Amino acid sequence: MTKRVSGPFDVKLLPMAPDAEAARSVLGRMRIDKRFHGALEATSEGQMLATRSPDKGSGGYVALEHVTGTLDGRQGSFILQHSGTMDRGAYSLSVTVVPDSGAGALTGLAGSMKIIIDDKGNHSYDFEYTLADAP
Repeated sequence: MTKRVSGPFDVKLLPMAPDAEAARSVLGRMRIDKRFHGALEATSEGQMLATRSPDKGSGGYVALEHVTGTLDGRQGSFILQHSGTMDRGAYSLSVTVVPDSGAGALTGLAGSMKIIIDDKGNHSYDFEYTLADAP
């Protein structure tokens, strides 16, 4: 059975030094630190690679984040994979649970997450998921 939960989250993006081989690259690297609230009560750590055009409002990013905490009262962890693009101001984003990344009581987790940012910069999530062994 598919379930859906939502709530706010706090996020910090911290610039990271590029790898020595990538020092002249157009790619930026960021550390992701999040705290989810609500039915997903968890923290996450991750890394993002991103690039953008200097004047056209276009770019892209990929990221992986390791989420640890409780989801609807079930303790465990899982990995989220992000893929986002911005095409002259119009964006598309896919955030999915990496298959077989669920651990603990979240083993068998599958799903996708929408990230919502309001006009004041507040972040929230809408997470649709299934658990292989959920009642």
